[in-house]
Amino acid sequence: MPYDPASSEPLWRKAWEDAGTFLAVRDERPKYYVLEMFPYPSGRIHMGHVRNYTMGDVVARFKRAQGFSVLHPMGWDAFGMPAENAAMEQGGHPRDWTYANIATMKDQLKPLGLSIDWTREFATCDDDYVAQQQALFLDFLEAGLITRKSAQVNWDPVDMTVLANEQVIDGKGWRSGAAVERKELTQWFFRISDYSEELLEALDNLNGWPDKVRLMQANWIGKSRGLQFRFETVDAPEGFDRIEVYTTRPDTLLGASFVALSPDHPLVKHLAASDPKVEAFTEECRRIGTTEEAIETAPKMGYDTGLTVRHPLDPDWHLPIWIANFVLMDYGTGAIFGSPGHDERDHEFATKYGLAIPATFGERGMSLDQADALVAKAAYTPLKSDTVTYVRGFAGEADQTGDAAVTAAIAVAEAQGWGEGVTKFRLRDWGISRQRYWGCPIPVVHCEKCGTVPEAKANLPVLLPLDVSFDVPGNPLDRHPTWRQATCPVCGGPATRETDTMDTFVDSSWYYARFTAPHAATPTVRADADYWMNVDQYIGGIEHAILHLLYSRFFARAMVKTGHLPEAAKEPFDALFTQGMVTHEIYMTRDDKGRPVYHLPEDVTDGKLADGTPVEIIPSAKMSKSKKNVVDPVNIVANFGADTARWFMLSDSPPERDVEWTAAGAEAANKFLARVWRLADEAPADGIDDPDLTRAAHRAIADVTKAIEGFAFNKAVAKLYELANATAKSSAGGESRRAVLRIMAQLLAPMVPHLAEDVWAMAGGKGMVVDAPWPKADPAMLEDDSVTLPIQINGKRRAEITVPKDMPKDQIEAMVMADEIVQRFLEGATPKKLIVVPGRIVNVVA
Repeated sequence: MPYDPASSEPLWRKAWEDAGTFLAVRDERPKYYVLEMFPYPSGRIHMGHVRNYTMGDVVARFKRAQGFSVLHPMGWDAFGMPAENAAMEQGGHPRDWTYANIATMKDQLKPLGLSIDWTREFATCDDDYVAQQQALFLDFLEAGLITRKSAQVNWDPVDMTVLANEQVIDGKGWRSGAAVERKELTQWFFRISDYSEELLEALDNLNGWPDKVRLMQANWIGKSRGLQFRFETVDAPEGFDRIEVYTTRPDTLLGASFVALSPDHPLVKHLAASDPKVEAFTEECRRIGTTEEAIETAPKMGYDTGLTVRHPLDPDWHLPIWIANFVLMDYGTGAIFGSPGHDERDHEFATKYGLAIPATFGERGMSLDQADALVAKAAYTPLKSDTVTYVRGFAGEADQTGDAAVTAAIAVAEAQGWGEGVTKFRLRDWGISRQRYWGCPIPVVHCEKCGTVPEAKANLPVLLPLDVSFDVPGNPLDRHPTWRQATCPVCGGPATRETDTMDTFVDSSWYYARFTAPHAATPTVRADADYWMNVDQYIGGIEHAILHLLYSRFFARAMVKTGHLPEAAKEPFDALFTQGMVTHEIYMTRDDKGRPVYHLPEDVTDGKLADGTPVEIIPSAKMSKSKKNVVDPVNIVANFGADTARWFMLSDSPPERDVEWTAAGAEAANKFLARVWRLADEAPADGIDDPDLTRAAHRAIADVTKAIEGFAFNKAVAKLYELANATAKSSAGGESRRAVLRIMAQLLAPMVPHLAEDVWAMAGGKGMVVDAPWPKADPAMLEDDSVTLPIQINGKRRAEITVPKDMPKDQIEAMVMADEIVQRFLEGATPKKLIVVPGRIVNVVA
């Protein structure tokens, strides 16, 4: 019979389902929790999903075979703008679009044979999940973890909603691609900045995380030591006699040439109230987003207020006060001093507006004039650890590092009483208010008598109304005729509901905890959370290093503080693996105007279209619908079987690197699996024992086990190729061969589970291989009876011989002297020395 995955794979999936094989059970066994980042229900799975979930499945099946009680769940990150956009474009309701996509994607995922406990499935838009997320919000609010305040926000003018800084990419909304603007709104915030120090320090203990991710988070949290001080103003309006400034480079104070204020600084707002020119300038500034990235890349703009400040080191030295579009109110104090000699942004600004550019320091040994000449051309910005010569220093030696000069400058400021050394973080509170419909409603009401008050838990969930329309931009909740009407839970009087919904990153910041008790009437059940948490192995893309992973770390701490998680779960993910992308060639021609035209892989054969037109091939590009280089996993499974897709994803590249999908690679994977099937199907009923094959099987056990534990799945695949080759070459038959085939089935089971069941059954295995314990290598079988000795002639390796481990020295010497290569180098002469180091090497001195 031929290998026929289309027939056999569904039968094994049904057998696993009927047996309840993958139900996660809290019992006396040690637990293992493996989780892949859950998908957004876009409607189609892609090859990235196949790779991600196959990796997690290998770990889950491996740990289950090792005797662990495994939790391997699946859910759906279901709220968000795409559903609203679909409703606007296609009609219908976001809820219907979302649940239809979930059903479709679930049908696409199930044929992959993933060892998922589907009884724990949920979507973040489910009423139960909404209820428990709202309960968490109320608990966090009571615990002081949430605040409401007016703030400058990133406003997406297309999606008409607020974006967190992390959701602004290259100055544009991460979903819409629209240029982000600055806007002031009253928002709800999670107080993540209160945990800046803790979140930063704890990174040192996340030994199971990639160094790159830890560094990205550390940079985002952004701890800095600097000086906070005051400039005294000259002739400023009443109430603005001082301007507070924070700087990480107080050593450059004697190179200051101006003070710059944020367009949102209180003094600027005061001036704008009576000066239309100031007001017009600040409005122009607000067309730039609030992120550092957007501000750094925007052209530098300034407005001279005509006001000045006194320099703290010389009261007769006045600096002009400018309003600048590159100063953020949310960072530091909303005011800076410009040191254009040593800051590229300040240099650009000073050059544009004709301001002085004095040097504070130069290269070692430079004079004042030389340093000034150096910075006149461009800002001089050496590392703070570099030693430079301070030509306008005011603290410490002339020659010192920037770090030492900063420390000394802070000491001077504190001693003279005009400044204090402080530690600050660039991490800001997490604004979660979104002006959109398809999200979790924020459970608060606004009462004229009581103010803004939390909804009563007894009234949860606060669900979205279904009778909404998307025919005009903006939040449909603001336009709904009745949904906003509420009763104040404090006084019982009339109130209005909050119409902002939560950022969807809230939904994904605690779903891992909900999986421990997905149907409970509380956010978690402590007995279940205590047993299952933490996630032992988390798998997902590095693109979530900041947005999702940092928020989840904060959320876990908040859930610990409010009693929903154990203390040990403050860091929810013990180990993190970030997998590479799946790539494919891009096939392109050009139209008569030279514009690119992309073609699907199935439309290209041998580099040509069906009409013979040659195509331009762009290798190894990320799969993209717009470039038409997407391979449909559903078609791959239908044509080759799920195990072929799984095997290819694991075999071709280390899992942390990108893997290029090729038709030839898929066919090769399928041929190998068919070969393994034939090895089992055609195994001779009788035959001799083959100790070498048995030894090869035990070496494979050791090597595959080590490879899976080290996330080196491609190495595990390579060892199984070796075992299959050894089996094909062996003359073993009967039980000796069947025993090796059963080992092969067990080693294959995490990676190609359907084929493994076939092989197990054909080799006489009892029950299903999925229930068989992981094999253990016999240490005696790992010992080789022979050893390969390199032969060095006059210090250079020239040959090698393989000899029995216990061969006497004189016999080894005889074999060396008989070796053809050795004789050629000796040219018939007797060597001066012949040294045998047992088990290591042979040295020949001619």
